Amino acid sequence: MWLISDQNQSWVSEFILLGFSSDPTTNSILFIVFLLIYLCSVMGNGLIIILICLDTQLHTPMYFFLCILALLDMGYVTTTMPQMLVHLLAHSQTISFAGCCLQMFVFGALGMTECTFFVVMAYDRYVAICHPLRYTVILNWGLCIWLAVGSWICGFFSALLHTFFTMSLPDCGPNKVNHYFCEGPSVRSLACMDTHIIEMVDFVLSVFVVVTPISLIVASYIHIAKAILKIKSTQGCCKALSTCASHLTVVTFFYGPCAYIYMRPNSSYSSEQDKQVSLFYNAFTALLNPMVYSLRNKDIKRAFLKVMGHSRMDC
Repeated sequence: MWLISDQNQSWVSEFILLGFSSDPTTNSILFIVFLLIYLCSVMGNGLIIILICLDTQLHTPMYFFLCILALLDMGYVTTTMPQMLVHLLAHSQTISFAGCCLQMFVFGALGMTECTFFVVMAYDRYVAICHPLRYTVILNWGLCIWLAVGSWICGFFSALLHTFFTMSLPDCGPNKVNHYFCEGPSVRSLACMDTHIIEMVDFVLSVFVVVTPISLIVASYIHIAKAILKIKSTQGCCKALSTCASHLTVVTFFYGPCAYIYMRPNSSYSSEQDKQVSLFYNAFTALLNPMVYSLRNKDIKRAFLKVMGHSRMDC
């Protein structure tokens, strides 16, 4: 990216992330709030991963996918939150050009992987409810691994394109990014050229990783709803609805803000509003996932009590 002046051109060596506030008192309060959110997110998702790995009864496709989702959330929130916490207390709020590129790429890769991975989880629920007797045959471990790997490949390839095109834009103004991390639209707003083509690239990528997954998820749940209506047992119907409710809750909180941020033109860009909206699919979703899947899941609760019981016996 170029910083073009009236006299010469030079490489931008760093960006300044303005964050949420310049008031030290406000930043101190925000530091405590976001530190708690970050620690709860990491510990909650980490606990899910540990429980699934330790309990052999959870070694099923559903919990294999849940384990990967927890891993994605841990990486997702760790890409941005630690740096934001440092900037809330430090006098310097700079990030190097290379650091900005890396953060944008990793954040985008994990986020886009999660977008496509929600489709895999919806397919898992579809097979479990619509074809329960053939569940383990259809979702064999070979297919599960390929679905997971495919999601990662799609996410990282899409993020590579997004980062390359965004960071290639020429920048003629100040290198101050009105955000708490290097997100594509916020960095793109600094460009001194027509960004229409880049916006189109982002729109196409958004259709691929947001609109298409949402459509597939909706299609899956239409079939699931039809199957649930055929269940005569009230207990079976409630169990099917419970397993789907957790997934739908997380999907709603994740896709809504993502579509708002990435599927609109630069002309409607609002940095202050975008900073708040991005917290939903960055910090809050990573915090919400463990609570939704653990509080509503009897298997996770049983595995936790089992591990705690073993720990007491060991002591």
